[in-house]
Amino acid sequence: MAAVVLVVALAGCASMPKAPLPPAAQAAAAAHQQAREEALRTVGEWSLSGRVAVSMNGQGGSGRLEWQQHGPRFDIRLSAPVTRQSWRLAGGPDGAMLDGVEGGPRTGFDAGQLLYETTGWYLPVSALADWARGLRAAAGGPSDAAYGPDGRLAVLQQDGWRIEYSWPEAGDGAGLPRRIDARRDGADGRQARVKLVVDQWDIEMPEAVAAGALEESTGGGD
Repeated sequence: MAAVVLVVALAGCASMPKAPLPPAAQAAAAAHQQAREEALRTVGEWSLSGRVAVSMNGQGGSGRLEWQQHGPRFDIRLSAPVTRQSWRLAGGPDGAMLDGVEGGPRTGFDAGQLLYETTGWYLPVSALADWARGLRAAAGGPSDAAYGPDGRLAVLQQDGWRIEYSWPEAGDGAGLPRRIDARRDGADGRQARVKLVVDQWDIEMPEAVAAGALEESTGGGD
């Protein structure tokens, strides 16, 4: 598949939709999203850098995030300037290792739970690898989606999470989210939240996705 290399620093964000799309526009947006997902899932190598704020059960923090994805394996670096803490979380389907903690590296099967139990920070790592790119979590359950006036994904609901998206303003042609705000309300009333602002994506974009983003930014299409 032809592709273009995208290294982009992102600026402003498109706003959230104020009303549902008409049925025909909703169907067109859903079809576009399906094609976009199929294309992006062929890309196994990507990275992002940005800022993150997390909270769950009264714990959490904020700081810088650097994420590298190599197929099913991830390498995530987190740093909290206020507390001068930094961690490296790396792994894949066979488990994860967290480095940078007192007493030496820790290991666990669930990367998100390992990070939370050790640091108080929670990231739904497996799902976030997809959600951050504006995709449904491949290993997740059924989902519902709502789209903005430009046809791009605005809200995704999956596995008890509600993920709201902001995208680069028209003209950037990035085809990838600028910001996500993910929330989960537990049955016990406890809430988890992940806010991610992407400053830069580094990804070899499938040509179809790049062309679609350009079409949106120029107002093209049928």
